[in-house]
Amino acid sequence: MAEYVKYVDVTRCDGCKACMVACKNWNDLPAEVTAFQGSAQSHPKTSADTWNVLQYVEHENGKGDLEYLFRHSSCFHCDTAACEKVCPESAISYSKFGSVVIDHDKCVGCGYCVQNCPFEVISLKTYKDKNGKEYKKSQKCTMCTDRLEEGLQPACVTTCHTDAMQFGKKDEMLARAEKRLREVKDRFPNANIYNPEGVGGTHTIYLLAEKPSVYGLPENPKIPTSAVVWKDYAQPIGKMMLGATTMALVGAFITNNMISKRTQGHEDGGDSHE
Repeated sequence: MAEYVKYVDVTRCDGCKACMVACKNWNDLPAEVTAFQGSAQSHPKTSADTWNVLQYVEHENGKGDLEYLFRHSSCFHCDTAACEKVCPESAISYSKFGSVVIDHDKCVGCGYCVQNCPFEVISLKTYKDKNGKEYKKSQKCTMCTDRLEEGLQPACVTTCHTDAMQFGKKDEMLARAEKRLREVKDRFPNANIYNPEGVGGTHTIYLLAEKPSVYGLPENPKIPTSAVVWKDYAQPIGKMMLGATTMALVGAFITNNMISKRTQGHEDGGDSHE
């Protein structure tokens, strides 16, 4: 199946926040009271109840002029996701569209995904069961996978009135990004396409007007070594060892039973001979 990506062109964004409202509405996310940010930005970053944030950056360009840079910030849906690698319950997986999704029935709220996400877009939400006991679950943007399954586009994409966000096949979106990059280079000399290879590429790609660090993004994000060791080495070896240990215990149990029965048989036979 073809890979799909969400393409975000920040040079077209006018900061209207319609994407935030659409996300809240579609995913039935509650309003969140936040402290004043000192600018037009309403939330400091994504959270368990706010899966995408319209980021405002005050930036002095190469000409010495002050300008606002906008960025729709949400989960990047990495092709090789650190959150998926570190989840001990296999609660995080890839959909057929390339989106990274969390199975809340399996999630135990350990927070490993939160700690290892290179983009800091995952948060834990606290719930209470019928007895009042608190428990936690990981929350983040799903790229509206439920909408994709019905042939629809992500809610944030459909509401963007400037075409700053588009969704489609990976090759087509990358081609549009490359074309747009050539068009804006005169105005934004540092413009670049942000699709970091350190996480295998992403399913949310950006055309940025400035270097990633200007937006608070890592220049070259990578999957933590600990995550790779855990998922690709420790877990498989652990499972094999667990399997070997289990087989050994079963074998010992069977052997002990056989020996016990033989011993019992000899004892019974000896008694009848006497």
